[in-house]
Amino acid sequence: MPALILPLIDAVPHWPERGALVGLDLGTKTIGVAVSDPDRKLATGVETIQRKAFKADAARLLAIATERNVVGFVLGLPINMDASEGPRAQSTRAFARNFSQLTALAIALWDERLSTVAVERELIGMDMSRARRKEVIDEHAAIFILQGALDRLATLRNAGGDR
Repeated sequence: MPALILPLIDAVPHWPERGALVGLDLGTKTIGVAVSDPDRKLATGVETIQRKAFKADAARLLAIATERNVVGFVLGLPINMDASEGPRAQSTRAFARNFSQLTALAIALWDERLSTVAVERELIGMDMSRARRKEVIDEHAAIFILQGALDRLATLRNAGGDR
């Protein structure tokens, strides 16, 4: 059965109470990958995948998920500032549909507006060279996306709203 693709809040009941999540920042040339701890408190960067073909990219993501005992995925959905969805969001949704055919783990979509901009500013603030920023931006964007989702889940948990 293909995985469910849902907004973050709707995906929560389809994940076990504990277990790591993978966060993804899908770019046209790369995929930034981050993973949470099993308690879903902290996102950590894993790697930046140089995109090749969908099957190769998906195989690497599934290998990471297996290695890290992941229970679900969080994909950054690049929504426009006016809340509309452009070509990048459509591409992310298409990736999620195709990827869902290869896993049973629920896939959450999380609004990633301005994540790359925020990360770029942070890296510039760290006085990181342009070349080095280019190497790490997607992985850091994946951390930013996943951490935002984890923080939202924690807020819901603390309010008693997710279970």
